[in-house]
Amino acid sequence: MVHQLEKKDVSWSGRFSEPVEKSVQDYTSSVNFDRKLALKDIKASLAHAEMLATRKIITKNDFKCICKGFKIIEKEIVAGKFQWRVELEDVHMNIEARLTSLIGEPGKKLHTGRSRNDQIATDIRLWLRDEIDFIVFKFFELRLGLVGQAEKHFDLMLPGYTHLQVAQPVTFGHHLLAYDEMFSRDCERLLQIRARVNKLPLGSAALAGTSFDIDREIVAKLLGFDGLCENSIDAVSDRDFAIELSSALSLVMIHISRLSEEMILWMSGGFDFIKLPDKFCTGSSIMPQKKNPDVPELARGKSGRVIGNLVSLLVLMKGQPLAYNKDNQEDKEPLFDSVETVKSTLSIFAEMIPNIEVHKDNMIAALEKDYPTATDLADYLVRRNLSFRDSHEIVSKIVSYAIKQNQKLEMIPLKVLQQFSKLIREDVYSYITIGGSILSRKHIGGTSSKQVKKTARLKKTRILKQLRTLNV
Repeated sequence: MVHQLEKKDVSWSGRFSEPVEKSVQDYTSSVNFDRKLALKDIKASLAHAEMLATRKIITKNDFKCICKGFKIIEKEIVAGKFQWRVELEDVHMNIEARLTSLIGEPGKKLHTGRSRNDQIATDIRLWLRDEIDFIVFKFFELRLGLVGQAEKHFDLMLPGYTHLQVAQPVTFGHHLLAYDEMFSRDCERLLQIRARVNKLPLGSAALAGTSFDIDREIVAKLLGFDGLCENSIDAVSDRDFAIELSSALSLVMIHISRLSEEMILWMSGGFDFIKLPDKFCTGSSIMPQKKNPDVPELARGKSGRVIGNLVSLLVLMKGQPLAYNKDNQEDKEPLFDSVETVKSTLSIFAEMIPNIEVHKDNMIAALEKDYPTATDLADYLVRRNLSFRDSHEIVSKIVSYAIKQNQKLEMIPLKVLQQFSKLIREDVYSYITIGGSILSRKHIGGTSSKQVKKTARLKKTRILKQLRTLNV
């Protein structure tokens, strides 16, 4: 026999002629995950109650009772003593039921002029606002570690790759600063999304607003929102902000995943460019010699689940008519998961990046391969008034000769080089050495040691300035 819940257990059951099946109640309940929003729900409810009292929709005594009740509930939640009930469906009804049990009639008045539809939209925005601030703060910590490594290794040379083939010489500092550019864009996107998150839906009620003489601007000011959601239908049904954030967090994890992939390669025997401290690695259960880069590997793997969460939210919203639908209950778990995944990933990377050890000799030795200064030789000929296409063909022939002779470009005698082009002079050797190649790229955004050092210092100053303005 299927168990049914008593009608009295559910606040909205008056319209129904029979109780809800327990299996249906379990299926539709969200309290197991949306209780994460409990403290935000209390914060929003207090602001709503204060506005109701200000507008004389409830009495001042009602408001005092509500405040007193919420103090007790907040302590219970923080202490882990609050009794969550699945039959009450969600975080809102659980808190309201407890409030009413504590203070009686004033607790029943709290829901005047609002709906769970605008309530949950407000709670999520309040929660996300703080989470975005925390993520940006962790990003700044990570970026400081990254920029610190770049400043430390501003003149360390290693191969730059295209197609994972040795291409041209770069500095390790320059390579790391490429990731800081990605992370800088991530921070910028997150702060732009925060501005769109920080609009108040409360007061939109179920979808059409309310007939009570409310003042939404009072609530917005109390809760620190920058403005109001200006259409009540959109306010309760919009999840663009959640999708935008999930998209931005997916990009964050893609950037982390790319960095992780390089760290995994750099730790491998074929490269041996870096070493991670033991505390960020694990061993093998069967091969005693192994030291596995588990943190970068797991971060690379977790990027897939964050991207999957974005797809879930996109599919969730694509077929919904206006306004609120129960489908929207499914927005929270993927959103919560993405936020928590990014927070934990950034936290551990912020600790790990400054502790990377660099094998300088191996990086420099890797530059001995595959003629990374060939482009510099081509540029040298262009400076002597030869078209780049012609110089490209000449240098290709020189490289072919060097491969056959097993010689580096800078080791080929001048007389031999001049057999390929009479434009080559003795000064060519200052251009085709690895140091000369790097030194010549001294423009903004270039890989010269001087430019990298300058850029790293500017970035550090900028990050520290931004950190001071971030209220976390």
